[in-house]
Amino acid sequence: MSTDNRRRSETLEISRQIHWDQKLINRYNVSGPRYTSYPTALEFSPTVNNQSYLKALQDLPKSNHLSLYVHIPFCWHVCYYCACNKVVTRDYDRVSPYLDALLKEIETVSSQLKGQTVTQVHFGGGTPTFLNRDDLNSLMNQLRHAFNFADNQELECSIEIDPRTVTVDDLKHLKTLGFNRLSLGVQDFDSSVQKAVNRVQSEHEIEQLMTAARELKFDSISFDLIYGLPKQTVTSFNATLDKVIQLQPDRLSVFNYAHLPHRFKPQRRIKAEELPGSDDKLNILHNTIDRMQSAGYVYIGMDHFALPTDELAIAQSKGELHRNFQGYTTQKHCDLIGLGVSAISSLQANEQSAGIYSQNARELTDYMQQVKHSGLAVWRGAHLSRDDQIRKSIIFELICNFSLDITASQEHWGINFRDYFVSSIEALNRLEDDGMIVMSESNISITDRGRLFVRNVCMAFDSYFFGGRFGENLLHSSSGVTNAYSKAI
Repeated sequence: MSTDNRRRSETLEISRQIHWDQKLINRYNVSGPRYTSYPTALEFSPTVNNQSYLKALQDLPKSNHLSLYVHIPFCWHVCYYCACNKVVTRDYDRVSPYLDALLKEIETVSSQLKGQTVTQVHFGGGTPTFLNRDDLNSLMNQLRHAFNFADNQELECSIEIDPRTVTVDDLKHLKTLGFNRLSLGVQDFDSSVQKAVNRVQSEHEIEQLMTAARELKFDSISFDLIYGLPKQTVTSFNATLDKVIQLQPDRLSVFNYAHLPHRFKPQRRIKAEELPGSDDKLNILHNTIDRMQSAGYVYIGMDHFALPTDELAIAQSKGELHRNFQGYTTQKHCDLIGLGVSAISSLQANEQSAGIYSQNARELTDYMQQVKHSGLAVWRGAHLSRDDQIRKSIIFELICNFSLDITASQEHWGINFRDYFVSSIEALNRLEDDGMIVMSESNISITDRGRLFVRNVCMAFDSYFFGGRFGENLLHSSSGVTNAYSKAI
């Protein structure tokens, strides 16, 4: 093993633990992108349309693998904290015209492809399990007919479920359809918190589903939690963590609640005076990181934890983790095709195309009308320049694997790193002085002290964020929180 590779391996091993530094938190806890894409969705524009998306689909090499994201927007109940693109309804008749549009979009997209292999499928929403069994059967059959699915043992097929509306028999049905990964929206086990956000579900319901999922041999089970909800305290959330550790999901996402009632109408039902203060939220996060690491979980980064045996943790330890609009993934070389209202596609650069992001119309009526008229409903997106591609590769490598092989990056892109990123060096030097990174001529490694601030490191390479010159701006930003931006921790 070379010296640089050995150093990288040692750093990765050290960085599997978080070092909490309150002084750095006070200094670097500013608003910034979550980097599910680069450029972020804030840079999307109508320059990407149906025609440019079709051209990008046609240019995909046949050898590429595909990841499908299917957005089902419907929910039976409104959760007051939710900022997702959803339609809350008790009228199931609204599903049929949406599925008609979705199937037409599937037909249009698949007709432009060359039989590329689908190795990953994710159903999100909304609540995907809003669909009844017949409609879910029909949709999965249509997907399998339209696209070239990998064999079941090579296919990651995941779905988000609402524990309040899913039974053990429903899990058995999902398994027969090929789903092998589940994401459960738990949020919090405390009954007073659940009532305050209108998401009441018993611990017994979760336990029952977990037991059934294990018996049915689902490959991975994930929990979603949210901190910063009304009536939460360090003590109450610690009790939730006790239950999580007892149930031992393979993965855990712990999201920071952003209270934006002026943008998201359901949040207006949350009493602002019941929200924990910023210090309380930090204490909840600190305790969560300590508890989960003590329980044997690896801090993957960006609010995510995984057991050491989970594919995400293994991929990160090998420097092979990737990130897309669904979060962290092991499928680094997949092109992402988003299907449904507001869904986003990400098609990588190749010899024919520079790479493209494409997002569908956000409003349900607009989406269905446009698909009915033209088979697609592209609203906006971004064409990636060569500079975007270079910066994206570096940002994703850092945010996923906490290390960057400068030598390999220079060779791949044909650049001199320090010359190309001259505006970033001052910021990187400051991060190194604060003990957040270790930088040499051939490598950048994020330390255990810096892992909590991986986005701050990435911002040094972001040409859109403060024009690529974040220097003092990073330390004194007053940027508002948006879908793409949020506090660093």
